[in-house]
Amino acid sequence: MAFPYIRPMGTEVDAFLGQLARHLRPQVTKLAGLLLRRLNGELPELWEDADIEALSLEETIQHVTALLDLLETRPGASVPEAPPTALDLGRLFARRGIPVSRLLRAYRLGHLGLLEQVQTEAARRTGDWHLIHQASMRLVTLGFDYVDHSSEAVVAAYQEERDRLLQRRLLLTDRASKLIGTTLDITRTAEELTEVCTGDFADLVAVDLLDSALDEAGTGPPEARTQRRVAQRSVLDGCPDSPLRVGEAHAYPDGSEPVRALATGRSVLERIAGTEMPPWVAPSASHGRVLRDLGLHSVLLVPLHARGDTLGLVQFVRHRTSAPFDDDDLLLAQEIASRAAVSIDNARRYTRERATALTLQRALLPRGTVEQAAVETASRYLPAGSRAGVGGDWYDVIPLSGARVALVVGDVVGHGLHAAATMGRLRTAVRAFADIDLMPDELLTHLDDVVIRMQREESPDERETSATCLYAVYDPVSRRCSLASAGHVPPTVVTPAASGGAARPAGLPEMPVGPPLGLGGLPFETGEFELPEDSLLVLHTDGLIAGRGRDVDRGLATLREVLASAPESPEEICDRLLAALLPGRPADDVALLVARTRALDPDHVATMDLPSDPAAVSGARRFASDVLAAWGLDDLSFTTELVVSELVTNAIRYGRSPIQLRLILQSTLTCEVSDASSTAPHLRRARIYDEGGRGLLLVAQCAQRWGTRHGREGKVIWAEQALPADGASTADVP
Repeated sequence: MAFPYIRPMGTEVDAFLGQLARHLRPQVTKLAGLLLRRLNGELPELWEDADIEALSLEETIQHVTALLDLLETRPGASVPEAPPTALDLGRLFARRGIPVSRLLRAYRLGHLGLLEQVQTEAARRTGDWHLIHQASMRLVTLGFDYVDHSSEAVVAAYQEERDRLLQRRLLLTDRASKLIGTTLDITRTAEELTEVCTGDFADLVAVDLLDSALDEAGTGPPEARTQRRVAQRSVLDGCPDSPLRVGEAHAYPDGSEPVRALATGRSVLERIAGTEMPPWVAPSASHGRVLRDLGLHSVLLVPLHARGDTLGLVQFVRHRTSAPFDDDDLLLAQEIASRAAVSIDNARRYTRERATALTLQRALLPRGTVEQAAVETASRYLPAGSRAGVGGDWYDVIPLSGARVALVVGDVVGHGLHAAATMGRLRTAVRAFADIDLMPDELLTHLDDVVIRMQREESPDERETSATCLYAVYDPVSRRCSLASAGHVPPTVVTPAASGGAARPAGLPEMPVGPPLGLGGLPFETGEFELPEDSLLVLHTDGLIAGRGRDVDRGLATLREVLASAPESPEEICDRLLAALLPGRPADDVALLVARTRALDPDHVATMDLPSDPAAVSGARRFASDVLAAWGLDDLSFTTELVVSELVTNAIRYGRSPIQLRLILQSTLTCEVSDASSTAPHLRRARIYDEGGRGLLLVAQCAQRWGTRHGREGKVIWAEQALPADGASTADVP
């Protein structure tokens, strides 16, 4: 604002103002104090902060001094720059979140107060009211020029600091979005929240989660539940500013700010006076002294909410940072906590689903190793260690008729509960098909139909069901292995070393690999090869040999290297394979089944070829009686002769040549009669005057188990009997 009409006054007014300035200079501190008292009455909220109060006196002294310097200079002198302390105070106002309008009001009030003080002093120095009037006009002009110039610089410093804070907060928000929720682990996610916010934002960050968020054990309203400190981080070593340790359970006092924050879901900004420590901040007198010594002055309490659930509470504490939290800090803390809450809830849901799926899968897998006379087995199942979750890998060992055993391994595509449940359904189907003694390729064909039916039952938003499966049947009598694959990697076979050899050759058998289950319309083929006694069959899913940073060929090479010098025990072989191939947590589920083959002693197998003549039945009975006598099983002679008689008669009457009787002594006594007919017998109840129809009923009554299996060249009807307690010991049976 300019007043050109007072320029011609000459030097009288300038000289008077210069004398007035020199007179007031010794009273600068007094004048500054008077101005501050007036401002404190007008804007008391600005001086509630000790840092602002301490800086304001120095800043006011510098302003008064600068104005007096301006009065002593000649007309036309440039307006001095704003004092450095004024710029520092403007930045401090910005950090405290005080609106710039209040800062400018403080400048106007301060300018007005200083003019009043100078005018009062001018009236004391002279009685010339014309001179006083002209001096006041010059004083107003100079004062406004100075206030405008200095306030512009202070506002620029204020805005620069606000922009810097905004940029800092944007960077903090960006860091939070990138660094919080990198895993699906609840504790790690809480730790990431504390790591992001400690130092740049708060001096201590603590995360408490309700029991309901951790294990669903909590009940009742949030304020009644126990919390657990899952993560905390401080700028001080050892975290002396926290009364709790990680993992410690606690409950806040009734009616305290944390309880109200949890109950209402509203965040709280709590300012703490130097000597006042609420019980929820310092539960003990000793810890209260520690916090007072540290200078704790403000706390943010931000509830963790996600998808309508209250998960816990985050505390942001400042003690080393002089600036207390403001409303902008509260909004920033709420935004970061909101993102963290979603990540914690994701981790919580993943953890629960993973635990459920893992429990389901382990319940569906074999509970333990079942003693098998045909093979010695050991198995391992490892769930995925990544966020992919539990998959649908499975294995099984199924006893079959005729001393044979089925070895199964499979993998359902996908992860989670759906994959685990699908795995259970497929494993049940495989056992059902194995129970009717289907050949490997036929079994996979039926299993393929099951998967296709499951696909039709799925809703459109579900992922299409697909799986791979390897089904192998080992016969200890013939020492032959028949197997078929539906998109699954073939087993690794290790045969005994040659006489004097040091290594065991390991490799994959030559076998056709069919399509994965669920495609339909494509055939499966059965491969067959002979296995010497004491050979190894290693069945596994692809998680054992493939993973991040390792290709399948390298995994297979490592597997063969381990098996080339494998120990005798299948259990030790499993341990060595996992140690070599999976030193850390696997990226995918792993199912591993190791089987060492055994051969049945020829002395425990008796075979008789029979003509298609009813007269051959008596010879079959005598043959069976003689064999049982040689095996020391005379107690089973009567029932065995009855079973043999009925089975042979059935084959002669309804089957086709060639007909063969075979007795197998293993953990049970098995009677088998084979013929070239594919017609399967069935159990029925004969009527009073029927001449036949009672044979299989008698067999079913005498035998522990019985059934029919079909092959390429006919069928076999078999019946098993339990060995007597005082008869042949299973220890004598290989």
